[in-house]
Amino acid sequence: MRRRDRAGAAPSHTAFVLAGGGSRGAVQVGMLSELVDRGIRADRVYGASAGAVNAAAYCGDPTPAGMRHLEGVWRSLSGDKVFPRRRSEGPWTYFQQRSAVHANTGLRRVVEEGLRFERLEEAPVPLEVVATSLADGRECWLTEGPAVEAVLASAAIPAMFPPVTVGGELLIDGGVVDNVPISRAIEHGARTIYVLLCGPLHYRPRPARRPVEAVLTAFFVAVHARFARELESMPPGVEVVVFSGGGDPAADYRDFSGTDELIEAGRAEVGRVLLARSAGHSAATTTEPEVTATGTAATGTAAAGVTGRRDRVVE
Repeated sequence: MRRRDRAGAAPSHTAFVLAGGGSRGAVQVGMLSELVDRGIRADRVYGASAGAVNAAAYCGDPTPAGMRHLEGVWRSLSGDKVFPRRRSEGPWTYFQQRSAVHANTGLRRVVEEGLRFERLEEAPVPLEVVATSLADGRECWLTEGPAVEAVLASAAIPAMFPPVTVGGELLIDGGVVDNVPISRAIEHGARTIYVLLCGPLHYRPRPARRPVEAVLTAFFVAVHARFARELESMPPGVEVVVFSGGGDPAADYRDFSGTDELIEAGRAEVGRVLLARSAGHSAATTTEPEVTATGTAATGTAAAGVTGRRDRVVE
């Protein structure tokens, strides 16, 4: 496990960054499928939480056939498959003396079904997944070792799944410290970064009705705040293309009923954003360097921050 460095990172590469988002991770499957069908391929991939699950599947087989397999895995999911219920379950479950409400046995089977390699360093496309150290809250990047354990650690949602031991460290969900790890991609030389979100770019939470909703709302506010700050401080020469997952998380975290619709929405989002990106590139070649290009809100996309043709963020 290497935390903040990685030898041999390719300079000036194209990166995919996959954010966490629970059952809404299905939208990333549609995004990946559309990108693959369009011949857009990543040189390196970075994933957090549910994004780590999809990133690992992509890196093992970044082909149309591989994406059809991943779609099949997601379409087979249910709440009971991913979050197996215990014999006795109810509100008191959250107060019992154990590390998590659910075992990760169901998630393990899902990860194993999607993976095509055993160790991270064996992935055909270089893969890194992020987890959080329970010892001191450190951001831990996993780049080698057993792939299933690494992905399980990155997706170990606090209180939902138990922590996972990797390299002698107890780890939980990487989304806690870096849910959209674009800074990691930039550190390693990425100049074109495709960001695959599971939700909207700008998080506007609804008023919480229960204490548990207030806790989750606070978590998502913090997660989105870091991403917003990083988007505003992109270094020169880096283009960030953001695919928004749209919508809000399901009221029930065990609800996978919208998988088909999310996959199709992900495909459509890639088409809309790439169309706006293409138009933005054309405009950039015919305007003065300091002009800022903006796409149409009618399509649900916008090309924002095209300044001096040095930095570019496409939403």
